[in-house]
Amino acid sequence: MRWRRRPSVARRSPDQAGQSTVEFALMVPFLALMLLTVVQVGLLVRTRVLVTHAAREAVRSAAVGADDREVREAAVAAADLDPLRLHVVVRRGGGRATVELRYADATEVPVVGPLTPEAVFEARATMRLEAEQRADGFGP
Repeated sequence: MRWRRRPSVARRSPDQAGQSTVEFALMVPFLALMLLTVVQVGLLVRTRVLVTHAAREAVRSAAVGADDREVREAAVAAADLDPLRLHVVVRRGGGRATVELRYADATEVPVVGPLTPEAVFEARATMRLEAEQRADGFGP
């Protein structure tokens, strides 16, 4: 029984090496587009988390008796959001403070950003008012 030697990789014809290069060149734009899409989605998820955090910080401020201007300032200070795109609504009643935030985020990643519309995020947080807790005898 004779053993045959397998052809080595180095013995490929030059046409096969050129085919690999062409296939790679055709795939690069799709890979780049996918990578940019993942980056854009990551930025949108980050913005969603920031809006939720800003709503929680704003309602904490409203619960301790801050006026509406101070509540808005607390929301802006809590997150790295553009104040011109942030809309804050504060409601107090029934012993609770409710803050609703609405933030319009521009999609700015090259190539992918212009293909998608502006993303709008909304968050709502509610907390018991501190002053009413003390009046009811539930607070310190």
